[in-house]
Amino acid sequence: MASRTGDEGPFRLGLVVALTTGFLFLMVAWGLYVLPRPVNEHLALLFLLLNAVGVAIQTASMLGLVAAMLTGDGDNHMGAYPAGQLEGLAYLFIGVYKTGFVTAQLFFGTWLFPLGYLVYRSGFLPRVLGVLLLLDGIAVLIWFLQAFLLPDVPAIRYPGLAVSFVAEVGLALWLLIKGGTVSAQANRLAGVST
Repeated sequence: MASRTGDEGPFRLGLVVALTTGFLFLMVAWGLYVLPRPVNEHLALLFLLLNAVGVAIQTASMLGLVAAMLTGDGDNHMGAYPAGQLEGLAYLFIGVYKTGFVTAQLFFGTWLFPLGYLVYRSGFLPRVLGVLLLLDGIAVLIWFLQAFLLPDVPAIRYPGLAVSFVAEVGLALWLLIKGGTVSAQANRLAGVST
């Protein structure tokens, strides 16, 4: 499809950026795993695994975008099919990607519950961030359910976007500003709990 419109270069660049973003998100989750692990190692591992599954699903769903791109590639024997069929296939593959992206939100929503709980219980991160992360998890799960059960009702998800933004940006800013102090407090807690 991208080959037929002449936009294959930017499309491929977008895929590389999306895949790199998935990798970086997994690395952020690993960093977050290390920080509250002294609070509860099992819950920290749970949120890391939930994040990893979400990243894996989202990454695998990008194969739908690759398949959509290949429908317009004259080098892969797709020229035997009429343009209308190729366009239909391309839209089908894009739909597969969108469904995979939404499916990944189940795991991206649920990873926020153990993370929010650990932030709340840590003693070295603001409890309000833990509460916001728990609300963020609820908001993402509402978006997930709405996308599958009520796809024509977009109004449900918009209030959750504000909660998600405040929770996730708030945690990132807190760690950016107070990171060294938080790390030292986490290390002290790890020394006490061992």
